[in-house]
Amino acid sequence: MNHVAFIPQARTLMGPGPSDVHPEVLTAMARPTIGHLDPQFIQLMDDLKRKLQWAFQTKNTLTLPVSAPGSAGMEACFANLVSPGDKVLVCQNGVFGGRMAENVTRLGGELILLQSDWGRAIDPEHVASMLKAHPDTKIVAFVHAETSTGVCSDAKAICDIAAAAGCLTIVDCVTSLGGIPVALDDWGADAAYSGSQKCLSCAPGLSPLSMSDRAIEVIKNRTVPVASWFLDMNLVMGYWGANTTRAYHHTAPINALYGLHQSLVLLEQEGLEAAWRRHMHHHMGLRAGLEAMGLTFVVPEEERLPQLNLVSVPEGVDEARVRQRLLNEFNLEIGAGLGVFAGKVWRIGLMGYASRRENVLLCVSALESVLADMGAPITQGQALSATMSALA
Repeated sequence: MNHVAFIPQARTLMGPGPSDVHPEVLTAMARPTIGHLDPQFIQLMDDLKRKLQWAFQTKNTLTLPVSAPGSAGMEACFANLVSPGDKVLVCQNGVFGGRMAENVTRLGGELILLQSDWGRAIDPEHVASMLKAHPDTKIVAFVHAETSTGVCSDAKAICDIAAAAGCLTIVDCVTSLGGIPVALDDWGADAAYSGSQKCLSCAPGLSPLSMSDRAIEVIKNRTVPVASWFLDMNLVMGYWGANTTRAYHHTAPINALYGLHQSLVLLEQEGLEAAWRRHMHHHMGLRAGLEAMGLTFVVPEEERLPQLNLVSVPEGVDEARVRQRLLNEFNLEIGAGLGVFAGKVWRIGLMGYASRRENVLLCVSALESVLADMGAPITQGQALSATMSALA
């Protein structure tokens, strides 16, 4: 039997997530564990809720971190809002729109699937056309920032169209929260969820979630119980609801929530607009270096996420071998393509604490070094100076 403690080799995480965790967040997670009904912890819960409302730009009373990753936040939204037979329009332009569709069918909803090209934003006009063809649709669901493709769709436009048709909206903000503008109240979104491990610079395992009063009314008026006991917001709010006697629902991940709280403290200190500017600034530096090398971006500039970059693999290059060498030789992780992009692209993340100058310089120089050594058709010797100029 191996009695040696597991101590992983430190990596620089520039894939699609998890991203680098801020050192102050790691330190916060090592603080003493207290009970999940301890008065001190209740105070932390209340402050977490306020900070998440600010991050989501919402006054929604039902705002909390689900005690599980973003996929559970997704399932919580669908399980609470979709009843058997409900018609749900899911807009798919990548992997995670497909997971939304899977949730609808598993819950007995009637799926209306609007499929868009991968690597392109959802066209709001197509959403409007689908709702005209299916006027009895109850919910419109879409991904704001598609992690599999690095695409940003126009959340406000889609939410406006859905509201005009009398539909609730479910919005995936896993990769967007903290990295680009998210404004639930301004959008009129009814349910949104995110993840702790992307632009919030926190460890994986929590899913910030927020639901509107309209969504709460739907949940309260269900005739069929929510399919998931653990994710039933009627029960969860007995524990997370403000100004109530906290009813035990589950043992919250105490130390993980310390980490999320600290990540939101750091975001408050920086400011939302400053965080959005930082992500864009470092994206422009990465872009300058990669384009100087002769590499190209897949997503059109106006639809591109600054925090998740889809980069085409040069002709004749073994993309998996490049990623393996970056990991082995530079302790640098970047991501592979998914779905239709498998084997054709790299996904380079600049999320949260990973979005900083030294990471951009490391990524550009390491990628150029490995590609040049493998004889890839790139322009050598210009990438680093182009990056430095863009970051100056």
